[in-house]
Amino acid sequence: MSTQTIILVLDLVGVFAFALDGALTGIRTARVDIVGVMSLAVVTAIGGGIIRDVLLGVTPATFQDWRYLVTALAGGTVAFFLGHRLRRLNKAILVSDAAGLSLFAVIGATKALEMGFGPLQATLLGAITGVGGGTVRDVLLNRVPTVLSADSRLYAIPAMLGAGFVVVVNVFGFGAGWVAAVGALVCFTVRILSLRYRWNAPSPPGARTR
Repeated sequence: MSTQTIILVLDLVGVFAFALDGALTGIRTARVDIVGVMSLAVVTAIGGGIIRDVLLGVTPATFQDWRYLVTALAGGTVAFFLGHRLRRLNKAILVSDAAGLSLFAVIGATKALEMGFGPLQATLLGAITGVGGGTVRDVLLNRVPTVLSADSRLYAIPAMLGAGFVVVVNVFGFGAGWVAAVGALVCFTVRILSLRYRWNAPSPPGARTR
């Protein structure tokens, strides 16, 4: 399997995970019908990728490859029909969100490197790609975006760690597809551990914490 194929597969898996996350979040927190479920699924799934591609100065991949939109709709469909069977809906949402965050962060960094961006820019773009879809989702649901909330545990930091791993390894001359997979695993692991052990980013001195 070529590197480009691996990157595409990871990208589509990230789209599906974020679509599932967006749809399940809507089902749990808002009274949405099938249109609302699908809209949240698509916006969450492709939002980060569109932001990434616009910043890279290219036509968003969503508008060049039908598989992105179909994958997003598939995630929304799964959530619509099976969401009520997930007794622990919150856990499913958190795992899907962590998966989407991880995959999008490393894909964003990888694409930035391929287009000649520097290490810092690639790391930042990877993090923006990871948190972009979730931020749009939260704005539509009238919530404080997860990336800005002190109560959401580590979010942007795992994305930067995953993207940073890809960038650092690339600097040393390794550009294989497995690098993106390992970077995604790093991000996913840190995010899940932060939820499990209630790790938070530092807050300003004197700020109220829960």
